[in-house]
Amino acid sequence: MELNFYKYQGTGNDFVMVDNRQGIFPKNDTKLVNFLCDRKFGVGADGLILLEDDDATDFKMVYYNADGNESSMCGNGGRCLVAFANFLNVVKEECTFIAVDGLHSASIKDGTVSLAMQDVAEIATFEGYTFLNTGSPHHVQLVENLAALDVKSNGAKLRYGKYGSTGSNINFVSKEGDAAFAVRTYERGVEDETLSCGTGVTAVALAMHANGQTKENKVALTTPGGTLNVSFEKNGVGYKNIHLVGPATQVFSGLIKI
Repeated sequence: MELNFYKYQGTGNDFVMVDNRQGIFPKNDTKLVNFLCDRKFGVGADGLILLEDDDATDFKMVYYNADGNESSMCGNGGRCLVAFANFLNVVKEECTFIAVDGLHSASIKDGTVSLAMQDVAEIATFEGYTFLNTGSPHHVQLVENLAALDVKSNGAKLRYGKYGSTGSNINFVSKEGDAAFAVRTYERGVEDETLSCGTGVTAVALAMHANGQTKENKVALTTPGGTLNVSFEKNGVGYKNIHLVGPATQVFSGLIKI
């Protein structure tokens, strides 16, 4: 069997995209998803995303980590899927879609996608780090000399040692300005550093505001793959009207034997 696929990236966070509106993809085949995401033997990606029909919204997002397992919300993946839906003429400039964490709205213009994230009800602050869920769980920690940090090693220690088998994404952060931060992220499921993480930079923006590192409600986050912007409004102990904004680009398309 041959599978049509598309490759998208959002600030270096890359995804295999499949139009599954006809239900052709074997969704329970973990090994197949892992193979497609493998950078040596498959297409190569941080994750795989299916675009499916949905009765109540424009489309449904089904997201798999590179290890082959269906996972929690992926912000950059959601932005890339909006660009894919636009390419397929499923949507124009505005849309809504359903994901594992609920309903999202989004807009796309000139290759930039603004994605509305779920409200965050609470943020837990501890000595040396912050923990919150922005569709996926995130540990946020300010560090010295971010550029030289071994993210894979240090991230894995926290991901497994602190958060057990369920795990958490781990974000290491450096303050670059009043409303600017550099971020490097270790992603569970990928089990390595990725060039960018959408739910991760969202978590960093909110954590930095909650901890008084910025007073601005729009924050620029520079990742190894590029810069994303996050805007938000304070809502009691939490946040609302959270938007993740950045580029989403089709890299190539093709056929692969499965």
